[in-house]
Amino acid sequence: MQYTPESGTITMFSTIWCGYCKRLKKQLDAKGIGYTEINIEETPGTAELVEKLNNGNQTVPTVIYPDGSAATNPSLNDVMEKLAV
Repeated sequence: MQYTPESGTITMFSTIWCGYCKRLKKQLDAKGIGYTEINIEETPGTAELVEKLNNGNQTVPTVIYPDGSAATNPSLNDVMEKLAV
């Protein structure tokens, strides 16, 4: 499965219990920024992908941008700057 999102959106790896994930989703929703959420506890192989992106840690939210770059626990402003919203 390809996780690089379409232009203007992000892919967010999360868990259902992550407070930082819930906060970022709420902020993205409020700004109308699209995202695809992937629960790393339910989607095979994604926990390992997150570990690879975070030096062995399963830190969420981990975000992938349309240019293929990734960020760990980005702020709403970081996401907006990266997407040039």
